[in-house]
Amino acid sequence: MPNGFLGKILWVDLTNETFKEEELSEQIYRQYIGGYGLATKLIYENMPSKTDALSPESVFGFFPGLLTGTVAPLTGRFMVAGKSPLTNTWGDSNCGGYFGPEIKKCGYDAILIKGMADSPRYITILEDDKQFIDASDLWGLDVVQTEDKLKAKHGSVQIASIGQAGENLSLISGIVNDKARIAGRSGFGAVMGSKKLKAIVLKGARKIEVADKDALIQHTKDYNEGINAATAGGIEGYRTLGTTMGNEILFQIGDTPAKNWGGRKEDFPPERLSKISGIEIDKYKQKPYGCFSCPVRCGAIMKVPEVDLEETHRPEYETCASFGHLLLNDDLMSIFKANDLCNRAGIDTISAGATIAFAIECFENGLLTKDDTDGLELTWGNSETIITLLNKIINRDGIGDLLADGTKIAAEKLGKGSEYAMHSMGQELGMHSPKYYKNMGTTFAFDPTPGRHTTASLDFFAMGPIIKPNGLFEGITLPRKFKRPGEDRSEAEKLFTAISQFTNSLGLCGFVYVFQKYPLLELVKSVVGWDLDIAEAIKTGQRIQTLRQAFTLREGIDIIKNKIPERTVTVDYLEDYKGYCEKMGWNPETGYPFKETLKDLNLDFVVKDLF
Repeated sequence: MPNGFLGKILWVDLTNETFKEEELSEQIYRQYIGGYGLATKLIYENMPSKTDALSPESVFGFFPGLLTGTVAPLTGRFMVAGKSPLTNTWGDSNCGGYFGPEIKKCGYDAILIKGMADSPRYITILEDDKQFIDASDLWGLDVVQTEDKLKAKHGSVQIASIGQAGENLSLISGIVNDKARIAGRSGFGAVMGSKKLKAIVLKGARKIEVADKDALIQHTKDYNEGINAATAGGIEGYRTLGTTMGNEILFQIGDTPAKNWGGRKEDFPPERLSKISGIEIDKYKQKPYGCFSCPVRCGAIMKVPEVDLEETHRPEYETCASFGHLLLNDDLMSIFKANDLCNRAGIDTISAGATIAFAIECFENGLLTKDDTDGLELTWGNSETIITLLNKIINRDGIGDLLADGTKIAAEKLGKGSEYAMHSMGQELGMHSPKYYKNMGTTFAFDPTPGRHTTASLDFFAMGPIIKPNGLFEGITLPRKFKRPGEDRSEAEKLFTAISQFTNSLGLCGFVYVFQKYPLLELVKSVVGWDLDIAEAIKTGQRIQTLRQAFTLREGIDIIKNKIPERTVTVDYLEDYKGYCEKMGWNPETGYPFKETLKDLNLDFVVKDLF
């Protein structure tokens, strides 16, 4: 029995209603780790290029990290991965909660899904019993209703499901577990909906073996004691307010976009900004909520009687920004309501808010009229109309059908308004500004999953202990002049990208970068038994990023020519990217990895596809 991983994945064929187990070698795990690292290898080799993401031939899956399911701190994450129907690039979406560890408890390191059911189905994996079950009575329900019905039937289980947005094939829909933890980006709700798969229900009893239990417990105890001892600063802020601690300060420093990325601070003055602060939101908290193996617990269960929400999850910063600042909306109750609607329907809050901002600006400039909007007066800060329009998007009702696939497709259908569509290759930009975090422009434009703030954006994450020599992970030190354009910055971008792919594939939460020093290699050794050094970890991360890049290039995407909207950025992000490409061993004029790089990273199988 291997340590940390199970050595086995499950293939689910919805067309033929079959389950098939496949064993993987330890070498594959050492080269690709888990999470989207393992996903890139398996999906690249099992799904032909140019496959329609919403076709029966499309493959997508659920991939817990290598350390997910153990007590290692902050490792409760899993990835949904495959081809994005929104961008037609490599797609992945990071999610927390308790579903990821349950995949491991069921005995698998991944669940991959292909084919298409002829009518709604859900899958159960209840220890050793696996079934396809009719989901006709669940189709049309939101995810909360779905979870309640499935738990009433199957008992204490973990569930990932889609709501109405995924059923309606909205390209900005996601997959939800724990009633509100959503793998929201890349459009996988639509992929799941296209396959007529309503839910996956898991209950496992498998124990994850580890190489050195005593060492694992000691490293975990030491790290958690440091977290628990924090009484001020970032850790305490996250523990108390979660990501909403940034609702005011990030706008004040120029990070949070306003008025569809065209606003200024004066458009959302302090007296309005304070109405949607983390402190105001915290008044409705009933109890903290955290993902598996998390000592911080930055989530919260809320009760908001003003809008009849007896139990709902605290909105994240991104949700508050997209339905607040971006729309010049200071009505906190509408933000609670929008968050709950998006969670229940399984739709990405970033894209949903950004698409409404696009519609408002189109209306303001005469590109949409009341005849187009079902009589709605689309104006900034009109919270009642915002909620009405959101419901229409979720249900593809009237004007909602135009907007349900995001801003790029809406502008294409309109034949106008592309200047108001704040996206990258179809994916609405995360709520952090490249005008403040300079490297974010490069990330938004050129990462294999474009438009995402959670990918490896150097400046965004270089605000915690990683900026100090050996301050976050032993052996990782950023070059001294990494904040200035030039050789040091390009090297830092490469290093951070590589280590970020490695930590993501372990199942680590992105907030590890803003807390305290983390025993990275020590935990890998105590769980898996590998004597990794930091050089191998970096090379592994380069391999994963390069294969993600190769997938997007193989799809025919000329990534080097992508541009993000001018109003979102002030720096020359293309020159930044070219320097990064040189360090990664990629052609700086095309973004293609050189043959020598592919061979050095043991990616020889990619050469025939790119050359």
